[in-house]
Amino acid sequence: MRIFGVDPGYAIAGWGVVDYKGSSFKTLAYGAITTKAGVKPERRLQIIYDELTRLLKLYKPEALAVEELFFNTNQKTAIVVAEARGVILLAAQNLGIEIFEYTPLQVKQSVVGYGRAEKSQVITMTTKLLGLKEAPKPDDAADALAIAVCHAHTGSSRIAAFFN
Repeated sequence: MRIFGVDPGYAIAGWGVVDYKGSSFKTLAYGAITTKAGVKPERRLQIIYDELTRLLKLYKPEALAVEELFFNTNQKTAIVVAEARGVILLAAQNLGIEIFEYTPLQVKQSVVGYGRAEKSQVITMTTKLLGLKEAPKPDDAADALAIAVCHAHTGSSRIAAFFN
């Protein structure tokens, strides 16, 4: 199964692509889509949409795994990240790619085994699980790969089909 993970963001949207077969991973690529401050909001969203669409067409994933948003402080940040997440979902939907959503707690639980794990622990475990020589940069790309790993561990489970 080819999984495209996305860590939604407005300035930086991390992405990562893995193949998962049996219980082994192969990392195909990862990176980040970036937009610059000062650019009109609608143009920033278009950049995210266009670049993600290009990547999805290039890698042809069977599933897109994306993190659900969780904000408890900055409402302005929450709104623009939600807008970015919307164009991410639209890009996948327009290409007929099945979308799966995971909370930060689910990602941490799946990758580290502890839902309250620190970001550094998630990055370390993601690096080890994927057999990478070094931690993916930027951190947003590492987060996207962790989301893809989470989907591989939970989304490919037969029991997960009953909850989707």
